[in-house]
Amino acid sequence: MIAKRIISCLDVKDGEVVKGTNFVGLRALGDPVEMAKGYSKAGADEIVFLDISATHEARDTIIDIVKDTARQVHVPFTVGGGVRSIADVNRLLQAGADKVGINSAAVTNPELITAAAERFGSQCIVVAIDAKKFADGWHVMTHGGRKDTGIDALQWAIEAETRGAGEILLTSVDTDGVKSGFDLALTTAVVQRVKIPVIASGGVGHPDHFAEVFKATDVSAGLAASIFHEQTFSIQAVKQSCREQGVLVREA
Repeated sequence: MIAKRIISCLDVKDGEVVKGTNFVGLRALGDPVEMAKGYSKAGADEIVFLDISATHEARDTIIDIVKDTARQVHVPFTVGGGVRSIADVNRLLQAGADKVGINSAAVTNPELITAAAERFGSQCIVVAIDAKKFADGWHVMTHGGRKDTGIDALQWAIEAETRGAGEILLTSVDTDGVKSGFDLALTTAVVQRVKIPVIASGGVGHPDHFAEVFKATDVSAGLAASIFHEQTFSIQAVKQSCREQGVLVREA
């Protein structure tokens, strides 16, 4: 049995970690490099940076943050947000990121997934899917969860895998920041349709929510932000909860 991963996510805007609810109402929480160092020491299996700024200056800021993090953090980390080209992927990997997440640009230009996987290897390419429930199923959302593309999220996950993605970061827009637990229905539906690892994201409010998603689905990892940033619960509390419920997780 493969151990489940506990991932800490840091949304970065203009050089600071921020957090909101349902992708809005952002508030500043701290320095991303220092927070990443703290999570690494606390036992996080991986760290994800999502750059939610949109300016050219922010692109340079995130590169500097990635370089600093690579020097000081010794767990794998993924960087996503604003990745629009092979050149963007290359810059982030050269700066020290282990994996690069692609979201909106992959939707508008699916060939980017193929090209990136062929050049850098599937293991480096994470396709981030923000999904929201509608009457006819889950739709892919872009622009920070605000724009409905009308694309079926389950079919998009299948296409992402077919094009060479090595992993899917699946965020439920409906549960993001709500703290009521992962979206089990969405997570199950995606995991059942792809063979590559899926990271569940959106909705954690208690350590038991990790064990819940791991026991209910075949998801490979769970990701959270708020409960760690606000020091409501520690990564070790999450791992202990998982162990108590029979879920295999990695040691710190």
